[in-house]
Amino acid sequence: MRSTPHKALGIGALTVAAVAALVLPGTPARARPDTAPAACTPAQVVTNGGFESGTPPWTASSSTVVTSRSGQTAHGGSSYAWLDGVGSTHTDTLTQSVTVPAGCSTATLTFWLHIDTAERTTSVAYDNLTAKIGSTTLATYSNLDKNTGYVQKSIDVSSYAGQTVSLSFTGTEDSSLQTSFVLDDVALDTSGGTTPPPGDSTRTPAAPSYTVNLSSDTSGTVWTGHENVTFTNASAAALGELYLRLWDNYHGTCGSMPIKVSNVTGGTAGDLSVACTALKITLPAPLAQGQSATIGFDLGITVPSGADRFGHDGAFSFIGNALPVLAVRDGAGWHLDPYTNNGESFYSLAADFKVTLDHPSGLLVPATGTSTDTPGTSGRTVTTATASKVRDFAWGAGPFTKISGTSPGGVPVNIYSVTGISSSSAQSMLSTAKTAVDAHAARFGAYPYGELDAVIDNNYWFGGMEYPGFVLDLVSTTALTHEIGHQWWYGIVGDDEYNSPWLDEAFTDYATDLALGKTGTGCWSSVSWASSAEKITNPMAYWDAHSSRYSTVVYGYGKCALHDLRRVLGDTAMAKLLKDYATAHWYGVSTTAEFKAAAQAATSTDLTSFWSTHRIDG
Repeated sequence: MRSTPHKALGIGALTVAAVAALVLPGTPARARPDTAPAACTPAQVVTNGGFESGTPPWTASSSTVVTSRSGQTAHGGSSYAWLDGVGSTHTDTLTQSVTVPAGCSTATLTFWLHIDTAERTTSVAYDNLTAKIGSTTLATYSNLDKNTGYVQKSIDVSSYAGQTVSLSFTGTEDSSLQTSFVLDDVALDTSGGTTPPPGDSTRTPAAPSYTVNLSSDTSGTVWTGHENVTFTNASAAALGELYLRLWDNYHGTCGSMPIKVSNVTGGTAGDLSVACTALKITLPAPLAQGQSATIGFDLGITVPSGADRFGHDGAFSFIGNALPVLAVRDGAGWHLDPYTNNGESFYSLAADFKVTLDHPSGLLVPATGTSTDTPGTSGRTVTTATASKVRDFAWGAGPFTKISGTSPGGVPVNIYSVTGISSSSAQSMLSTAKTAVDAHAARFGAYPYGELDAVIDNNYWFGGMEYPGFVLDLVSTTALTHEIGHQWWYGIVGDDEYNSPWLDEAFTDYATDLALGKTGTGCWSSVSWASSAEKITNPMAYWDAHSSRYSTVVYGYGKCALHDLRRVLGDTAMAKLLKDYATAHWYGVSTTAEFKAAAQAATSTDLTSFWSTHRIDG
C-alpha cells in the first residue's frame, strides 16, 4: 500500500529505482520472533552514565565534554557531560554502544538534562540537542527549553529489545550567544519478559472512538481544533499509559513539527519520542480490564508543500495520517516503530470516527466515511464525516473537480480530480473504481464503508495510497484497482504493517491480478533471491535497508506465492479460503501464523515445504 514501487507495478513511468531514490533509511526495529522468545534479564545497560569514571566507554567529540570543571554542576556525584556553551558555531557529540536485552517488554531511556542559554528569543530554536538511538531521533531540545535546574527525561525504547545500537547526544550551536546542554545520570533500564501476564497479549487500547473538530485557513493547509479519544482496556494487564502516534511529524523536524498536540486532558503528556512521532500519555490511574477512559487535546496541523500522502500540490491538499491515533500494545509490547517512507508503519485497531471540518466553501473536502455538508459562517461550509470500524481517517481539501456514480453493487463512488486531469481520465477512473469495488466485494465480502472517494493527481511521486474509504491515485487502472483492494487487505482485515507488510501488499496485489483477469501463470519461475536473508515475510526494517528489493519481493514474489498456493489448493478452495479468512478477521488483525494455519486447514496436502520454498516464515 503506499506510495512506492508497489504502486509502480503496472505503471511504467514509476520505476523501482526512481522510487528507491526517495526512500530514507529506517532504523531496524525488532521483528516478531519465529521461535520462542528469549527470557528477559532485567538490566541497566548504559555504562558510566554518571560520568564519574571519566569518558570511557563513551566516545566524545572532545576531551572537554565529560568534565567536572566549574561553570556547571553535576546532578549526582561530581562529573557530568557539558555539550556546547561556546557561543559560536559549534557541535559536540557523545556516543555509547548499548545492547538492549532480548525478550524485554520494557526498555526506558532516562537522563537528567539542564539547559542554560544566553539566547533571548522565546520563539526560535537557534541551538539544539538531539538524542538518538541508532539512526532514529528520540527527542530534540533547544534553547527554548532552558531551565533553572535539572529535569529528568524519560523515553520508551522497548522496540529495540534484542539489538545493539548506538546511543548518542549531539549538541549544535549557531554563530552567537551560548547555550549549554548539561547531561548527567544517563540510564537505560530494561525489565519485563516477553511472556506477558495473562491477557496481556490482547491488543489494547481497544474500541477507540475519535471525535474531532477542526477549522481550516483559507487555503486548507492549516487546521486547528480539538480531538477526543475514548478507549477501553481489553487486556487483563492494567493499562497505565498509552501512546499517540503523530505520524506526520516525519515530514518536519522536532523543532518544527507539522502535527502539534497541546493542552492534554485525561492524562499527563510526556516527552515525544521516535523522531517526535510518538507521544506518551500517562493515565491518572491504571485501567483494569474492561475499564474505559477519555483523553483530549488541542491539535494543530500544517500541511507541507509536495504531492505526497501528507502534502499539498498547489491549491490541493492531501491529509493522510495527520490525526493522532492510539498505538497498539500486544504480546510484543507497545508498537512504536519508526515511520517508513518506503511503505507503511501503521498498525492500528478498528475505530469509530466523527470528524467535523470547517472550511471555505470554495474547497471540496473528500474524506473517509460518509460526509454531509451544512452551511457554516459567512463563506464557509462544515463537512461532517462519520466512519465506523476504520483504522485511520484521511481527507483532502481543494478546488477539486468532482464526478460521481454508483457501482452496480450499490456503492457510491466519487472521483475528485486536480487541475490538469482530463474529463475523460476522470471518467475512466470512475469506471475503474466502480468495477474494482464490486470485484473485490464479490471475492472477499461486501464493502462496508459507505461511499468510496478517490483523489486523482498525476503529480504524486508514488502510484497510490490507501485509507479507509479514501484513496490517492494516479490515472492508472492497475494502481486504482490495487488501492481499492486495500479496503479489504489492511482496512477490513488489518495487520501490523511494519512487521508484516506482505499481509496487505502481497494479498492486495494478488486481489488486483484476479480483478484484472491475470492468473500469474509461471510467475514464480522468475524468482531469484538476493540473499539467504531475503524472505517474503521480512519486516519493513529489512526492506528499508534493502529498498530496491521491496517491491520485487513483497509485491511480486508475494502475489506469485499466493498464485502458487491457489494452484496447490485449487481455484475453488483458494477462493473459499480467502473469503472465509476475511470473514473470520473482519475488523480484526491478521498474522502470518493464522493465515498459514487457515491455508493448511483447507487442504490435505502438507504445506510445510510450500512455506519453506516460498520463504514465508511465521
